[in-house]
Amino acid sequence: MKDSYRSIWISDVHLCTRDCQADQLYNFLSSIKCDFLYLVGDIIDIEVLRKRWWWPPFYNEVVHKLLKRARKGAKVVFLPGNHDDFFRSFVGHQFGEIEIRDRVIHTTADGRRFLVIHGDVFDGVVMSHKWLNHLGTWAYGHVTLLNRLLNHVRAWLGLPYWSMSGAIKRKVKHAVTYVNNFADTLVDEAKREGVDGVICGHVHRPAMHDLRGFLYCNCGDWVENCTAVVEHEDGELEVLWWGRQEEAQRHRATQGEVDVPARPVDTKDESHEPVYAR
Repeated sequence: MKDSYRSIWISDVHLCTRDCQADQLYNFLSSIKCDFLYLVGDIIDIEVLRKRWWWPPFYNEVVHKLLKRARKGAKVVFLPGNHDDFFRSFVGHQFGEIEIRDRVIHTTADGRRFLVIHGDVFDGVVMSHKWLNHLGTWAYGHVTLLNRLLNHVRAWLGLPYWSMSGAIKRKVKHAVTYVNNFADTLVDEAKREGVDGVICGHVHRPAMHDLRGFLYCNCGDWVENCTAVVEHEDGELEVLWWGRQEEAQRHRATQGEVDVPARPVDTKDESHEPVYAR
């Protein structure tokens, strides 16, 4: 039996990088059904693909799963990020039955409205300091390589998965400040849009918490965390950790983040189709 959700958001898959957990994503997509599927940026890492061609045959199966979701009736929307910004030239068009948009406003089953956007356009480092962004990408690549080797050893010893980069982000003051400032900026944009919150990606840190009266949700990634934001049929949102319940429990304990319950409203006469923002 497949798990059924009203909506699913995934981001930062980074296909074409050797640390992309495409097999986990494939298993996840095979196990779920949904009405809305949002691909919130950095699905294909075009930056890496330009330097070195890496497209194993299995990636075709992953893309097929996404296309199949659209053919089976789900509304699939792709919102490009900074690593697949090549597709921003095609905003407003369709790839098969997948719509390409810059940003979307999604209305949940309980009537709340959320801005959906990758978020890199609000990252000052990405937009203003390209060299620093490239340096950070290089450093992150080496950390994930070390992380992969370390977890091979941990698995051999019977120990659970451990995220090195996640630990660094939690411990290093500047990394924590960066993530917090990013969330604040996205919430400011949600306020300008007049919505109830924001669902984004970009920083590879899954999150769901109230921030100044707005709900901030981050999809996380499929390089280390294997996470998605999901909407249940009643409109309740949740960060779903695919196959890593221990990591999810540890993350919740250290971050103090909890799922925010639905706020039921009468929605009998309301349309809940996504609204395409400017």
